[in-house]
Amino acid sequence: MSADILASVEKNPRGIPKAPFVANVEEYVGGPDADVEPTLRKIQDALAKYRYMDSNLQQRRTGLEDKIPDIKKTLSMVEFLQERREGKKKASDDDEDEVDLEDDAQDEKKPLTTTFELNDTLYAEAQLEDTDTVYLWLGANVMLSYKLPAAITLLESKLETAESSLKNTVEDLEFLREQITVMEVNTARVYNWDVKRRRERRAREAAEGKSGDSG
Repeated sequence: MSADILASVEKNPRGIPKAPFVANVEEYVGGPDADVEPTLRKIQDALAKYRYMDSNLQQRRTGLEDKIPDIKKTLSMVEFLQERREGKKKASDDDEDEVDLEDDAQDEKKPLTTTFELNDTLYAEAQLEDTDTVYLWLGANVMLSYKLPAAITLLESKLETAESSLKNTVEDLEFLREQITVMEVNTARVYNWDVKRRRERRAREAAEGKSGDSG
């Protein structure tokens, strides 16, 4: 048996190994008189690896579930600014031919009053001037400016990537739970086989002892 029981087994699309099911315990441990402790240690090592991957993916899932709503909220705001800017342009073009749109066009030119989040419980009010540029956080304390259409394209791409990553993460967590269950069953099967073997050995020795006494 390989030192790493997960070294040469089938893997899922993200490279997580599939747990081998121990159907024949005696053959798996190396024979009827083999020591089961090395096998149990290897199974426990594999279980520890699965649980470590599970912990990391749970953190990743939490991060993505927090990140996706933020991306959606940012995208919605940038799309609103783009629609407002396009609305202004349309109103300005129509204003050349229709006098009754003058008041609406003036309203469109007014700054947009909104609130923005400073932290989880603190918001501030701000006025947004007409702009064709937004600044987006890219992570690692990096912020870059983008024209509105480019910002929308970038955010849509980030949203698609994050949602795909979340889907894969959820699938991997479900896969991991199945592999952890298989390895826990393997542990029980090897342990129970060893208990049964010891019991049969003691019974056999006791029977041989009685046979010797009677002789």
